[in-house]
Amino acid sequence: MAYQLLPPDVLRVGFPTLFALRDKTGCLLVPKGTVLTDNEQLQQLTSRELYVDDQDGEALRRAIAGKVHELVRGNELLGRIAQARPDASDLLPPPAAGRRRLDDAPTDWSNLQVRLAAVLRDPAQPEFAGKLTALQKTMFDQLNSDADDALLLLVHAATQEYRDYSASHALLVAVVAELASRHVAGVTPAQRQSLRLAALSMNVAMTALQNQLAQQSAPLTPPQRAEVDSHPARAVQALRAAGVTDTLWLDAVQHHHDAPPGPLAALEPAMRLARLIRRADVFAARMSPRRGREALSATAAAKAAYLDERGQPDEAGSAIIKAVGLYPPGSLVKLANGETCVVLRRGRRANAPTVACIVNPAGAVLAAPAMRQTHLPAQAVSGGVAPHEVKVRLNLQRLLQMS
Repeated sequence: MAYQLLPPDVLRVGFPTLFALRDKTGCLLVPKGTVLTDNEQLQQLTSRELYVDDQDGEALRRAIAGKVHELVRGNELLGRIAQARPDASDLLPPPAAGRRRLDDAPTDWSNLQVRLAAVLRDPAQPEFAGKLTALQKTMFDQLNSDADDALLLLVHAATQEYRDYSASHALLVAVVAELASRHVAGVTPAQRQSLRLAALSMNVAMTALQNQLAQQSAPLTPPQRAEVDSHPARAVQALRAAGVTDTLWLDAVQHHHDAPPGPLAALEPAMRLARLIRRADVFAARMSPRRGREALSATAAAKAAYLDERGQPDEAGSAIIKAVGLYPPGSLVKLANGETCVVLRRGRRANAPTVACIVNPAGAVLAAPAMRQTHLPAQAVSGGVAPHEVKVRLNLQRLLQMS
């Protein structure tokens, strides 16, 4: 087999390698899908010549050519065009018809939630910190495989039920905070790992109570209120007892309810992470039903995340909207023509996602979902729809194949 030299600046920290990387003899150095965790690892790789097989080399050249064409059409500066390199999404091959990007995404995410629930249930269990770290790595890998699939499954699950709420909520918050952090300058890959771990464990001191409250229609009792108010400090105590020494992780948990609004660049790293978690927490909570309240539409959840405690635009909330869109995958929307659709994928514009129609303007459920083009005026998204307003059981596997 022939091999081609790989341009080193194609590799990105925090993203999986899209090709198997080899030396000039063809010996495997890095398997496909390996996540480059930090700059040191990246420098070690780029300090030597890296090769890919001919087929991958051709795919890379086509992606670079496409990127150059895109920049030329956008009238970019010559210097930027000369340095054009494709994004990770440009290098991903189109999925074959009828095949999933993940072998079984619904099962993968469901299993991850079950495992997370088992870990969060008892922070005193042996190897708690190691188990949680391994779970966030699995989450990170699955998210990087297809972020739209992850959002579709997690958002849909969050809007449908409130059983085992603590784990499902933590998983959605961690995914939203991770995606949002990619739109915030200065957040390093190492800090993003601390962010993911903090988001997953922020409520570890009140897991049982959080599950109970999701099914409780009555107001909180005084003892419950005291437990809720003290849970950040108690969570930090539990994490320290479990052997956690990462100060960013611990401080983000400590402040995930009180990190202040304002420019993120003005905050210390831990408070910046805590602020992202706080707004992601609000966003996810608004889309989740409780026994005592119905879930809000994605539009209302986005507004709640975007506006801070003073009703002003929030930078962390803005990062969330940039990351997941006004209408994230898994949410429901109404079109200008009166149809109700489920969002499958984020679009190039926040208000123009990829959607599939599930209910016609007369309120009848379609026998099979049908794709719609939201960039067309008649099929433009007119607003979000709250989950309880549509009584349709979705075939997630079919929706994933359509997307």
